[in-house]
Amino acid sequence: MGSNTQQMANAIRMLAVDAVEKAKSGHPGAPMGMAEIAVALWARHLQHNPANPQWADRDRFVLSNGHGSMLIYALLHLTGYDLPMAELQAFRQLHSKTPGHPEVGITPGVETTTGPLGQGLANAVGMALAEQQLAAEFNRDGHVIVDHFSYVFLGDGCLMEGISHEVCSLAGTLRLRKLIALYDDNGISIDGHVQGWFADDTPQRFAAYGWHVLSVDGHDVDAVDAAIAAAKAQAHRPDGRPTLICCKTVIGQGSPHKAGTHDVHGAPLGAAEVAATREALGWTAAPFELPDAVAAAWDAREAGQARERTWRQRFEAYRSVYPAQAAEFERRMVGELPAGWHSQLPALLQAIAAQPANIATRKASQNALDALAPLLPEFFGGSADLTGSNLTNFKGCVLAGRDRPGNHLSYGVREFGMAAMMNGIALHGGLLPYGGTFLTFSDYSRNALRMAALMKQRVVHVFTHDSIGLGEDGPTHQSVEHVPSLRLIPHLDVWRPADGLETAVAWACAVERRDGPTALALSRQALPRLVDDAARAAQVRRGGYVLQDAPDARAVLIGTGSETSLAIAAQALLAAEGIAVRVVSMPCTSVFDRQDARWQDSVLPYTLPAVAVEAAHPDFWRKYVGRRGAVVGIATYGESAPAPALYQHFGLTAEAVAAAVRRLLRVPV
Repeated sequence: MGSNTQQMANAIRMLAVDAVEKAKSGHPGAPMGMAEIAVALWARHLQHNPANPQWADRDRFVLSNGHGSMLIYALLHLTGYDLPMAELQAFRQLHSKTPGHPEVGITPGVETTTGPLGQGLANAVGMALAEQQLAAEFNRDGHVIVDHFSYVFLGDGCLMEGISHEVCSLAGTLRLRKLIALYDDNGISIDGHVQGWFADDTPQRFAAYGWHVLSVDGHDVDAVDAAIAAAKAQAHRPDGRPTLICCKTVIGQGSPHKAGTHDVHGAPLGAAEVAATREALGWTAAPFELPDAVAAAWDAREAGQARERTWRQRFEAYRSVYPAQAAEFERRMVGELPAGWHSQLPALLQAIAAQPANIATRKASQNALDALAPLLPEFFGGSADLTGSNLTNFKGCVLAGRDRPGNHLSYGVREFGMAAMMNGIALHGGLLPYGGTFLTFSDYSRNALRMAALMKQRVVHVFTHDSIGLGEDGPTHQSVEHVPSLRLIPHLDVWRPADGLETAVAWACAVERRDGPTALALSRQALPRLVDDAARAAQVRRGGYVLQDAPDARAVLIGTGSETSLAIAAQALLAAEGIAVRVVSMPCTSVFDRQDARWQDSVLPYTLPAVAVEAAHPDFWRKYVGRRGAVVGIATYGESAPAPALYQHFGLTAEAVAAAVRRLLRVPV
């Protein structure tokens, strides 16, 4: 290995060492151990343009072992992204562009937020799937505009996490040949040497998944370079597969006394060891300084601009032959809605509102997909082996599979993997991902759902069987705490619609939203149409609205989802007794909370006591009803029985809601 190449690797090491030392916090071991791997990929293979981190056909790079964030920050700075040395000096400090773990939207060139181990790997699988789908849709003979790789660095921790099995198994099945993973096989995790808790034969494991597996010395740049070249070559063969390159490394390589130990994993080296490392590496530059020759060797700005310029020439040639497809590709890569969306949506909502009066909202969701899908070719749906129950397929959808492009995927029983892959699909651009499972299994996908909210990505989760209303499957499948707990996730809109129109509006809002994910909590059981008024769509969009008012109302009933009809029935019972109440439908509390105070006060006046009803844990509703109000809910687990019997058993009835109002108003029974 030439001295210049070694100096390029040492530049990564010392930037990481100095930044962690200055911050007195961080993980220097992985950047030091993966430095040569990074040189091989970033200096010899990665197709990117530092001047335009959003270039559509760039290679995607994911650092799944995100605790080693100084590795990617060093690479971004060295290759010429808008990440000046001052930001590396501000590593892990408030408002810097170099947070403790890489965050998309904060640092130019960071493709996804990583840190929860294994999820970055799953995001990369989603990115590779998106590339495969878009290439099949848009490329034409002689005109290739989608042709890039998704690279991911990962460590032992990523492979120990169960999500790695979910997504890597599926990646092999789907033959995502443009996915190349480089495994930092250093044998160390926080607790020490991993042999006692991670003794898998990783190459054989991935071979069993159907991956192409290579093993190299991770400190030999030329060997890693050759392995990447071999991975890229086989990706273009008809039987191409994703590739895992196992790179044997020493964590903290270059540190004379801490290399190869867990001491270098997650703590600064300390002043004495930093000095010893400088001497061992022959690095004479001061902290946060680079020799001119090293800086010049890393600079990728000119080459990156040339790469993108060549691609744009190809794209303009494509446009001259396929102008409609070129315009569609551009629209979808920036996430804009199709031109006819706003003009055609009202009529679609009107038609949906006129559909059968008694319908499960999971079926109403499918009806909405049937209506909206022709307008949205970017839809990419799926389900975790529950398509027939979640009803995520739509008329004319095409099942995607191995070497078979489509717009609906059977993810298999992989809730967590599906959710994290959808994040990667959304981050890649060009597709609008949604996926379904039962609401109770949102526990499996929750951390990826949280990451979608943290990254503010447009992802739609279809959660059906949303309460005790699913009936006989019993408490293991009956969600009680899930909707309230999901509502606590910042930036996640949780819609629990009460009828077909509310369901369709929820879908429209999810599609239109550009700054975060949406979860739809949908019923298995049929629900009645609330009122025959499609004009209420504009009110539904506000998250909470007056569904049915009454002159001189003395209280407010707040319903959501399947229990909204209970509120209407209770209103009728109370009206027969001369007690007037207002019924408010609250399909999405977070959207309601974003409305101005005037709207909120007009819907929920402070002067009126309120009763909320939902087949879920009652505590969440205290923010709306206060200490003076009441909540009719369920604070225990369900039972196995038909849904009507369960509603009676747990006191989720119109009579119970009416009784709560009487108690609030102190009306004699």
